[in-house]
Amino acid sequence: MRLTFLIIAIVLLVAAGLFFFIGWLNRRRSGLPGLRVVYADTGLWQRVEKPLYDPVAGLTGKPDYIVDLKGSWIPVEVKSGWGPSTPREAHILQLAAYCLLIERSQGKRPPYGLIHYKNCTFEVGYTQQLEQNLMAVIGEIRKCERTSPSRSHQEVNRCRACGYRDLCDQKL
Repeated sequence: MRLTFLIIAIVLLVAAGLFFFIGWLNRRRSGLPGLRVVYADTGLWQRVEKPLYDPVAGLTGKPDYIVDLKGSWIPVEVKSGWGPSTPREAHILQLAAYCLLIERSQGKRPPYGLIHYKNCTFEVGYTQQLEQNLMAVIGEIRKCERTSPSRSHQEVNRCRACGYRDLCDQKL
């Protein structure tokens, strides 16, 4: 009886240790700093959150994670590939969009965001210059959305599937 209890206790301790190790390993792979997660879009830890939305910029987004750093929310964008020597411009702008959305929804500006690649993590400061660059890109996108693209093909099936079909005056 005592031996059975001892074996069960040992098995439970080993199982608990294994679960803690797996949790530690998953957190390390996620690129998250050791901070409290307040938002996750992965569906792994909690229900998927609703997107952040800013009607002024016409912007919607769902960061992979948001962590709480002493009252400041920090977006974390996780990329599945190997990281370059510096973060890619598109990834920086994506992170800046999440910073903007957090600032507009929470009323507090994030000081930075994190981009995590398989092999490295970059801390990207959310500066006024980065916000201005983001707003310029959003302006260019809005301008492109208002204009009809020139047709550059003769494929009817491709035309039918085009995302601009409702706006296009050159439909095949």
